[in-house]
Amino acid sequence: MEGDFIKINKWLLPLSWIYGIGVKLRNTLFSIGILKTRSFDVPVIAVGNITVGGSGKTPHVEYLTRLLKNTFRTAVLSRGYKRKSSGFVQATAETTMPEIGDEPFQMKQKYPDVIVAVDKNRCHGIDTLVENDKDIDVILLDDAFQHRYVKPGINILLVDYHRLIIYDKLLPAGRLREPLSGKNRADIVIVTKCPKGMKPMEYRVITKAMSLYPYQQLFFTSIDYGELLPVFQKDKGTKVLQELKDYHALLLTGIASPQQMTHDLKPLISQLTPLSFSDHHVFSKKDVELINSTFAALPSPKLIITTEKDVTRLQLAEGLSDEVRQHLYVLPITVCFLQEQATVFNQQIIDYVHKNSRNSILVKRKDDNKPQDRNHSGNRPRTISFRNN
Repeated sequence: MEGDFIKINKWLLPLSWIYGIGVKLRNTLFSIGILKTRSFDVPVIAVGNITVGGSGKTPHVEYLTRLLKNTFRTAVLSRGYKRKSSGFVQATAETTMPEIGDEPFQMKQKYPDVIVAVDKNRCHGIDTLVENDKDIDVILLDDAFQHRYVKPGINILLVDYHRLIIYDKLLPAGRLREPLSGKNRADIVIVTKCPKGMKPMEYRVITKAMSLYPYQQLFFTSIDYGELLPVFQKDKGTKVLQELKDYHALLLTGIASPQQMTHDLKPLISQLTPLSFSDHHVFSKKDVELINSTFAALPSPKLIITTEKDVTRLQLAEGLSDEVRQHLYVLPITVCFLQEQATVFNQQIIDYVHKNSRNSILVKRKDDNKPQDRNHSGNRPRTISFRNN
């Protein structure tokens, strides 16, 4: 079952072999201890992939954030790709998108009570977070599966359904950033962007093809779309996708893999015109002129649909026409687990954080030093709640 979006350049395979030698050498240096991997007292959950391009990292980190934030003191640490700052930066209400990057900025805007920070050096970032806030219960590492200097308590590997790693090749012939054997470091593997109508046979085929070890768990997730929210004209109210069958829509994206969204929206809209830019694209004056002219050429009724990540950059773009600003909507997305797997996944994550949080460990150590005939639970009391959205 080869993914819809996989393209392999066979002429570049010799270069992929050379690239693979370098990656294998780096992984070997970590395996034999020449390059050091650090563990931390605070629970660390890493989310990432081994491919170039989007596999849904941000929506899955947001899922974990919603799952944990009401019960545990939660922090999200990202590299802050393409930010204009350097070193460690912890976001505040006044922090701008260029200071921390579009995805961390999106996260802080959606979850203002969650600690969001960026640091290219993840070990330094974790140390700084823990030093600044002794009550942090768990740190979520965004896009850190290949950051081998940190040894997370749970390592989550995301695999795009449309570009299964088992059919891909190493860069530059394919999109793999390391050999397929890299998946063996994962505790949890999630096949993302799955169609909701997957047949039982397809689950079985993918499960067998992934060839995971017994210690690894495999989950499947799909995308849920929310209501369209106006970006500039807040008083216009929301729109429901199912009510757009008579509309002409410009799908404006600057993400790695817009194909899934295009595929999902086409059946719901009279005419969908994709206008795609590169991932994390900063919109120039020329880009804005293209957006304005492309939208102006569409017949009415019409609107522009963009992503949450793109909005953080579009709001800084100068020169958007009044027509564009009046009809620009953002489409929120969330992930949902298929096969009723959410409860199992949630329980595993919450149990790990609860058992390994620094507060629980400190209480347990304190209780271990008390007389044996006294009854101590060893854990700080908590109310555990499950959130599937």
